[in-house]
Amino acid sequence: MKTIGLIGAGHIGSQVARLAVANHYDVVISNSRGPETLAALVAELGPHARAATPAEAAKAGDIVVVTVPLKNYRSVPVEPLVGKIVIDTNNYYPERDGHIPELDNESTTTCELLQAHLPGSKVVKAFNHIYAAELTTHGQPAGTTNRRALVIAGDDREAKATVARLLDQFGFDTVDVGPLKEGWRIQRDTPGYGPRRTAEDLKKDLAAAKRYAQMR
Repeated sequence: MKTIGLIGAGHIGSQVARLAVANHYDVVISNSRGPETLAALVAELGPHARAATPAEAAKAGDIVVVTVPLKNYRSVPVEPLVGKIVIDTNNYYPERDGHIPELDNESTTTCELLQAHLPGSKVVKAFNHIYAAELTTHGQPAGTTNRRALVIAGDDREAKATVARLLDQFGFDTVDVGPLKEGWRIQRDTPGYGPRRTAEDLKKDLAAAKRYAQMR
């Protein structure tokens, strides 16, 4: 039994927790407001879930999902995540996060920001381009015709392979867009961001993606 730690328990975090428990993982889930505020979610998830602080979730998880508003990424604990696979679900919304100059000028990406904050971790981008509610309704068994695909990006080959296996367990095919610097191809306002796509369709969307500067 592997353990998935979650730093963030909002729409995506709670849905990933549901998927994890349904696929026989233990879950340690946290948020910024304290474990006691997660009592209802933990009760729903059952005996394989517990609430904790972000540092405790980071320490407990074999894989840790960071799903906090991007503006709070510096609050993610660093030391407990050294050597671990960290799944980054974040997207950049200036109206929520404030303006981040290096994202505005596109000199970096959201996942590269988190990787820079967690230099000892293996960051993999995933879950950022699917509506949260669809995480628990769109999954299908491997080999299903027109199975939905999700994108990953990352600089560590083995970490990406592990996340791809996790996505397969959760009911999704995987399209690897390459290193973290290519994560922009599935950011908000790109063709693949949001709609249901098969792997082949998603590859076309990724190829057609344009930088924000090119959209203006």
